[in-house]
Amino acid sequence: MKKFSSYIIHYSLSIAAALLLLSSCVREDQFADTPQGNLDALWTLIDEHYCFLDYKQQSIGLHWDNVHTRYSQRLHGDMKTMQLFEVLADMLSELRDGHVNLYAAHDIARNWSWYEDYPANFSQELQDAYLGTDYKIASSLSYRILDDNIGYVVCSSFSSGMGDGNLDELFHSLRTCNGLILDVRDNSGGNLTYAERLARRFTNERRLVGYISHKVGKGHSDFSTPEAQYLEPADGVRWQKRAIVLTNRRCYSATNTFIRDVSQCPLVTILGDQTGGGSGLPFSAELPNGWAVRFSACPMYDADMNHIEFGIAPDTLVSLSEADKARGIDTLIETARALLNTH
Repeated sequence: MKKFSSYIIHYSLSIAAALLLLSSCVREDQFADTPQGNLDALWTLIDEHYCFLDYKQQSIGLHWDNVHTRYSQRLHGDMKTMQLFEVLADMLSELRDGHVNLYAAHDIARNWSWYEDYPANFSQELQDAYLGTDYKIASSLSYRILDDNIGYVVCSSFSSGMGDGNLDELFHSLRTCNGLILDVRDNSGGNLTYAERLARRFTNERRLVGYISHKVGKGHSDFSTPEAQYLEPADGVRWQKRAIVLTNRRCYSATNTFIRDVSQCPLVTILGDQTGGGSGLPFSAELPNGWAVRFSACPMYDADMNHIEFGIAPDTLVSLSEADKARGIDTLIETARALLNTH
């Protein structure tokens, strides 16, 4: 029998203190390494530390108490490991949250409905065709100048190191362009520091972009007073012309926050589909049988105090046309080019 323990993944020093407070509040009860003990441990972790239970009740009608009752009825004493994993994974899927994962040696439980239930609005083949073969690479950014003097930049991940030197060189190289298309479609996130580093290139002044709260108690509504979050202008080269950011449902986690931030910049337009969401900062813990669970513990909001958990709507909704795709044309890129060339 293992003690119900937890650890915290840190995002910044300011919120690390709040998350460490959460760690100290994890209950010291003992949960037996049995099917019921593991389910009780997992349910209690979510009940006391997951940050969206009230929100999910309002938005999707989730009643977490009922979940415990229903899934406990699926347990039996001699069930196999794989069967228990399936029950616990199904229980977590009730949250409909792509940031909620259960980790075992044989599998990772996940919810990818935030993009699987929607059109892709993206083609890797088309993106490769627009980039061509002579594009430049600056860390995780690929870029070139299109034949109408529009800069085209692809940011497929925020997981790789993105330095200020990379960004200075990129924006300096594109300085003569008439406008910029930043394609973050299918970017499922990564490091928030890199996302913010890129966003800072699109503002010349400090801007309120949203708020964050921290879980301070075990009750579903026990949160700290929302703390304002600001986007500071970068010290290096900043983009001074119009920019259009292309989005789809696979823009998730750190990319979702990036979209929230740049949407507050006056020269930036968000074009494409709604983002996938995934805004909460993570909390991790261990079940009695050693399986790990990770979920959101700190909700994030936009500048108007709206949850961004379920995604951010674009300024201009555009879908990838199958007819365009068949002709080798990306509807989103061409719409962005037309907008940039008419203003």
